[in-house]
Amino acid sequence: MKREGSVNLFHYWNRLRDGRPAPKRTEVEPADIKAHLGDTFILESDSRGEAVFRLAGTRLCAIYGRELKGFAFSSLWRDKDCQMMSRLVSGVFQDKTVLVVAYQGLTRSNRSLPLELLLLPLEGGEENRRALGIISPETKPFWLGADPITEATLQTVRVVDPDREPFLLKSRAAQPETNPVKLPPQMPDLVRDGARRIRHLVVLPGGRAG
Repeated sequence: MKREGSVNLFHYWNRLRDGRPAPKRTEVEPADIKAHLGDTFILESDSRGEAVFRLAGTRLCAIYGRELKGFAFSSLWRDKDCQMMSRLVSGVFQDKTVLVVAYQGLTRSNRSLPLELLLLPLEGGEENRRALGIISPETKPFWLGADPITEATLQTVRVVDPDREPFLLKSRAAQPETNPVKLPPQMPDLVRDGARRIRHLVVLPGGRAG
């Protein structure tokens, strides 16, 4: 977890849960995270058990060049990564795991951009599975928001222990966000140490035990 937005959202979520596996959706107040709202999103599990966007911030929609609400989360990823991401998101919904993913976003013009995804579980019962997330680009180049990201390739995956992570974060400073993306006018408002490789992914240590 490196990006400032991810770190701030994690700390907010961690305070809300107050020792529970996850806070309730109704406890999340948009005003409390207004600085990061444009980059945040909420996923829900549909009737088929597939993760879909319930809400998505304007900056995030600008990066992908479309309104994400109602789209399947799997639509962001290359085919080879869809099954892996589906299993990971299922773990967030069912087991209340916290997930950090580093990936490369690829545009229509073959540009690439490193991004970080943080996914946090929300408590809603078996019939109302949801998760709160944020996607933060490592840099914000001039073309971001004009040349949409159309697919993504996973690089590293880490399942976070939320009880241990605050102590780890204290030992390192989060990387600050760069200048915000200028939205196109048509957009609506709204550790390599100890890592192991599985297929094309690098899985990092530091997850839950058991």
